[in-house]
Amino acid sequence: MAGRCGLAGREGVEVEVAYVWFLDHQSEDLMRIGISVGTAFAPGDPREGPRTVIAQVRAARDAGLDTLSLGDHHSTGPGVYLQNTPMLGRALAEWDDRPAGCLFLFPLWNPVLMAEQVGTLTAIASGPFIVQAGLGGGGAQFRAMGIPIQRRAALLAEGITVVKALLDGEAVSSTIFGIENAKVAPVPTQGIEWWVGGGVATAIDRAARLGDCWYANADLTPDSAAKAIDMYREACARHDRVPIRIPIRKDVLIADSSAEAERAGDDLMAAGYRGFERAAVAYGDPDGVAEQLAVFGELGFTDVIVRTMTVATEAAVRSVELAGEVQIRLAEG
Repeated sequence: MAGRCGLAGREGVEVEVAYVWFLDHQSEDLMRIGISVGTAFAPGDPREGPRTVIAQVRAARDAGLDTLSLGDHHSTGPGVYLQNTPMLGRALAEWDDRPAGCLFLFPLWNPVLMAEQVGTLTAIASGPFIVQAGLGGGGAQFRAMGIPIQRRAALLAEGITVVKALLDGEAVSSTIFGIENAKVAPVPTQGIEWWVGGGVATAIDRAARLGDCWYANADLTPDSAAKAIDMYREACARHDRVPIRIPIRKDVLIADSSAEAERAGDDLMAAGYRGFERAAVAYGDPDGVAEQLAVFGELGFTDVIVRTMTVATEAAVRSVELAGEVQIRLAEG
């Protein structure tokens, strides 16, 4: 396995499972489309959010999207944020044997608890599992969790090392986290893909060292993505690593007509949508969105992980359904 990023697993055989799945499903001409389902909602009926998430998961499954994932955030009240591990456990009941996983903001998690959550989720999942490792931001979130934000980079690096070892079945101690002789079960019997996020040079280097791939940020435009992916290739060369894929997150809105999508998308951008530039998002009909996303494939990204921009449930589900058509158009060139 020299020369490419290693996959976590047991007994030296299972570590190949996720990589073999990827090889079996890849195509030099196909930029795959996965989905990161949004789990943030305005205050209201707490049961409405899960219904919206599951509707999008079913739509993504039926549309043939390649991967499923959920995000991670903490102390968001009164705004609703559905937590990743229970929500993913429910979503896996609607998914199939394609890869699935979720983001963990590592500095905000005890690594033993995280490894136990991942071990349980891999026992539920039918296919390869993806751990998306994030640094996290926002001083209020860190203060609420009792974690000094100044320590987050060290906690992320140590957390990845500790969780990998725990999921390999090892007994682990860590001075940074104050844990001693921890051991978890169940541990995965299938491979795990480690997607490590980050946007600055040091974070991209960390992704090359510690991950199976770098997970590019949603706020990248084609210009900034070109510079960042070059930095990642240079980092992989320094560390003698070959990523199994190079995914990028993109916020999108797809509608049956370009006019419909542009009306909603333009309104969101005019309201300052996430502070993003227009070139960082994609909206329109399937042809238009495929054209906007194709540039990232030309740069070398193998996967676009779409998240539906903030619209009503019906429009969000339709956008996910149409993402399957975008994937077909990208495959057709």
